Formats: sequence, structure tokens, C-alpha cells
Amino acid sequence: MNDLQLVFSAVETEETQLSWQDRALCAQTDPEAFFPEKGGSTREAKRVCVGCDVRAECLEYALANDERFGIWGGLSERERRKLKHRAV
Repeated sequence: MNDLQLVFSAVETEETQLSWQDRALCAQTDPEAFFPEKGGSTREAKRVCVGCDVRAECLEYALANDERFGIWGGLSERERRKLKHRAV
């Protein structure tokens, strides 16, 4: 494989890995609900996440990429941090 083929292969792999985002319910709703102000309510975002088919992929992405803000996979930053600490 030459260098150009390696680049295209890497791009295709990344696109495949992120294809879940196209099916995410949050992509069809107000993004501000998923990034509330400090102390703001997360209920609306979590309610959307409960019915989302790609919730597990979303949470996996957030944990793997150390997302520090927002609701991902139905969990807040604090909830994801607790989940990571339990896994260690």
C-alpha cells in the first residue's frame, strides 16, 4: 500500500467509526440542550438520549476521546468521570 492509499484507508475507517453520529437523535434536536450552562438542567438532553439507537456508541466515543463537556450517551461529564474511575 502506498502513502496515499494509507491516508484514504484511515479516512474511510474514521468515517465508518463516526457513522453512528448520522443516526443520533441529538443531531435532530437543539444542540444547546446537550451543552447546558454550569448548573443548568440536563433533563431534556437525557430524555432524548434514552430513546436513541446509538447511545452506546456515543458514550463509547465520549469515553475514548475524553469529552469533558456536554451530555454524551446519556451521561454528564461527572457521570462519565465516575464511570471511568469505576472501570479503573
